[in-house]
Amino acid sequence: MKDRDPGALQDIALFVEVARARSFSSAARNLGLSTATLSRRIATLERQTGTRLFNRTTRRVELTNLGERYFERCDHLVDEARLARAALFNEAERPSGHLRLSMPVDLGVALVGPMLPQFARLYPAITFDVDLSPQHRDLSAEHVDVALRLGTVRDASLTSRRVGWIDQGYFAAPGYVERRGKPAQPAELVEHDCIFVGGGKSSATWRFEREGHRAVTITVRGRFSVNNLGLMSTLAEREMGVAALAPSLCREAIAAGRLVPVLADWVAPRLGVHAVTTSRSHTATVRAFIEFIADRFAAA
Repeated sequence: MKDRDPGALQDIALFVEVARARSFSSAARNLGLSTATLSRRIATLERQTGTRLFNRTTRRVELTNLGERYFERCDHLVDEARLARAALFNEAERPSGHLRLSMPVDLGVALVGPMLPQFARLYPAITFDVDLSPQHRDLSAEHVDVALRLGTVRDASLTSRRVGWIDQGYFAAPGYVERRGKPAQPAELVEHDCIFVGGGKSSATWRFEREGHRAVTITVRGRFSVNNLGLMSTLAEREMGVAALAPSLCREAIAAGRLVPVLADWVAPRLGVHAVTTSRSHTATVRAFIEFIADRFAAA
């Protein structure tokens, strides 16, 4: 027999199945093969070994003397191979190893960070590398397993799944409201300083939603366009203008009264939280993390 032929190794497992069943038809059913295919494979094995392994009659299949000795040697090897394969499969399906995450600073500190200890306790075999950055990391080049991103994911080369929502409202500092007045309608914001997300732009389009009313779209202006929600909150607290903020990301400032609602009857569109990966095929670890985050946002 060619001891380096992987096909021959597979044929040994077929031989063991026939030897156990003492029947080609029964063994074929167990293996999901046709009887003709199984018979042909066993004949190939006998030809390769130069040994008749079975005595075949129309009614029975019996091992020859050499077949019996060969079966004694192969029987436990096939079982061990199956056990090794099952162990390998279970290991691949068990969340473990190193998990590299990337997400915006505010999302990580205020929302996802407090969730991580519970996830870590559930899966003690996982270690973590967490990158907090306003920049969208190159997931492939920087070996990022999962990136959490806010808003729409426009990169068609990536796979994304929305795992949650973040509500938004409009806020300003009490001192700003006292000095500039409190707008009663969205259209009045054109007379105000606004703080918005943008790449160096001097204006932004804000959408206002209110139950029972048509959505309103307003172009606002201001001196600050930033790419960090925490900085937006800080600037609003320092009386630099009105900002669209997520209450869940600036709870402390709202609770302390450093920020107050503006146009409280109107809300900003919700921000989608997306788990972004380079592939639709996820490891058990990545899959467990995404499901965990989605469940936690759903329960919030």
